[in-house]
Amino acid sequence: MPLSTDTTNATNVAETTQRLLVDLFPGAKDETLRRLFSLTDRIFTGQHHDFQAVDLKYHDYRHTLQVTVCTTDLLAGHLANAEPKPALTPRHFELSVAAALMHDTGYLKSPADHVGTGAKYTYCHVLRSCAIAASYLPACGFNLVEIDVVLGAIRRTSPAPAGTVPRYRNIEDHFIACVVASSDYLAQMAAEDYPDELGILYDEFTESDDFIGTPAANRVFKSAADLALRTPKFWEKGVKPKLEKDFGGVCHLIDEPDGANTYIDAIEQNLAIITQRTAAAAVG
Repeated sequence: MPLSTDTTNATNVAETTQRLLVDLFPGAKDETLRRLFSLTDRIFTGQHHDFQAVDLKYHDYRHTLQVTVCTTDLLAGHLANAEPKPALTPRHFELSVAAALMHDTGYLKSPADHVGTGAKYTYCHVLRSCAIAASYLPACGFNLVEIDVVLGAIRRTSPAPAGTVPRYRNIEDHFIACVVASSDYLAQMAAEDYPDELGILYDEFTESDDFIGTPAANRVFKSAADLALRTPKFWEKGVKPKLEKDFGGVCHLIDEPDGANTYIDAIEQNLAIITQRTAAAAVG
């Protein structure tokens, strides 16, 4: 995994993110980040009275941590520039982390929800994530204007068609949204187990389609094999145009001088594995 931090341990991610804030902004306090990570850990692990522990295997807690680390990787890359534009403050960093941590809370179930898994909310998880963020972030010290920035970033993770560019209040808000949305794609597709988890992802889509009664003929993917077969095209025709154009190419903030990019390189390797497997399955 190209992530700069091990995401198998939530405490490790929290502590690393807090240290990074202080490193990037000397004199900054990490109290808000501590509250954010504490809240996130409680709601994803079932320690919060309003939520059951996340019961998805693809969009799980680790996915949220991966997106959060990728977000901070991109922010660190941006701030490494001599004169980064837009210029960011510690609060912008905190808002970005808040959006990353909250972006998939919409998959969580209430204690009274005993039907299926949170995958059934795939079709509306972005809206649910926004509602949860708006409800719980005030307790972490964010005001209404700041929460709106977080909601704008969460909405940007929605699978809208390439070329869809919403309006933002200012360049900083737009930048944060682009970073978080880019991280959502980069982190999951670069994960070392991505080729092995496409079947799990398909199961989540299927549960959501079943829940809302989508007819078989109208479903995007017909099988797990179909999803795998179409994944390389999804990257080339769907994700890459978003990363480069809709999200302003912020994925390149971590490019090396020779053009190497740990996330994109890992994604290309994963796609090669997927292509090889689908070709072998077709022959077999």
